[in-house]
Amino acid sequence: MQLDLDKVLHIEETTVTVSGYRHRTTIPSSVFEHLKLQNGDAIRWILTRDGAVSVMKVEAD
Repeated sequence: MQLDLDKVLHIEETTVTVSGYRHRTTIPSSVFEHLKLQNGDAIRWILTRDGAVSVMKVEAD
């Protein structure tokens, strides 16, 4: 995957916690704030065939 660093605002790594059927990770605070997320907001995960993942806030209708 080619990444255009001129378009990148932030890069951070988090870990995954697996407990039974649950798989959890932490949203970095800079991403949380940039997306203006609040408790109960939905986020959408998009996985492409090349393994890239996009995450975006689901806007309420």
